[in-house]
Amino acid sequence: MKCIIQIPCYNEAQTLRSTVADLPTHLPGIDSLELLVIDDGSTDGTSRVAHELGIHHVVRHPHNLGLARAFMTGLDHSLRLGADIVVNTDADNQYAGADIALLVAPIVAGQAELVIGDRGVGQIQHFSPVKRLLQRLGSWVISQAAGLPVPDATSGFRALTREAALHTLVLSSYSYTLETLIQAGAQRRAIRSVPVRTNLPTRPSRLMNNLPHYLTNSTVTIVRAYTFYRPLRLFVTIGLLALLAGTAIGVRFLVAFFSEGSAGHIQSLILSAVLLIAGLQTLLIGVVADLIGANRKMVEEVLVRLRSFEANREPPGQPHETPSPNRQDSHHA
Repeated sequence: MKCIIQIPCYNEAQTLRSTVADLPTHLPGIDSLELLVIDDGSTDGTSRVAHELGIHHVVRHPHNLGLARAFMTGLDHSLRLGADIVVNTDADNQYAGADIALLVAPIVAGQAELVIGDRGVGQIQHFSPVKRLLQRLGSWVISQAAGLPVPDATSGFRALTREAALHTLVLSSYSYTLETLIQAGAQRRAIRSVPVRTNLPTRPSRLMNNLPHYLTNSTVTIVRAYTFYRPLRLFVTIGLLALLAGTAIGVRFLVAFFSEGSAGHIQSLILSAVLLIAGLQTLLIGVVADLIGANRKMVEEVLVRLRSFEANREPPGQPHETPSPNRQDSHHA
């Protein structure tokens, strides 16, 4: 069984050495272990450092495309390299490398397709109280959207099977963590969370420039992903709420009309009509969105088969992979 640890990087020349030094050289149940660095257009020599460290595979974007694109580039390249398990970790040495064994173990045992490293966000001391609260709230929202408990939804420390990687598609340009969980929940993947350790921060977060920036991007990602994968549930809920409100206001108008006469309360009648029409339109939009979703699933299956064909037929030496002059042989268990 082959496992590839992918490390998306953007200007991580200062931290990459410590991150790689902390990674395991073998894992229980794994026959071949390789490292993949995705350099997302770094300008500080990250790729050069990766080559000096003897990283097996170094893929470089010509310019910065964002974390989500770097994550997907890593998955696609790992699949072409024949990975049975893909592990994703951050280049800032946030996660304890030794805990990769904890992520891989449920997959090796056949108990999970996607394993998330749970940092215990409610107790991380270097997180501010506001950030801890937001992390817990966000994880609860994602748990509801995905239909399964996810205590640390924003954790990028995760492992997934080849099949799960083939079915992973990220549309967001901000981050992959939230969208992929909603997607995996919609696909009814076997998902587990395992407690992992974290190291002290080496630099400020690049995804959370400030609180409004984080909230705006995370909210947009969640709403878009939920609408994309569960459109009928979303629009039916909104439509029924509008119909309920319109009906309640309409009943109030009728009561006032028969008890007080025809004078007045015309605003209630107008508001009731608007809400009832909006509710019916939203229900119709939900039906159309569900039909589009069914068509999307067929297109997605075709895309998955195409990715599988490319991964099985395409040789590992791709044009965008920079050959490492100091490349080492694969680590063996």
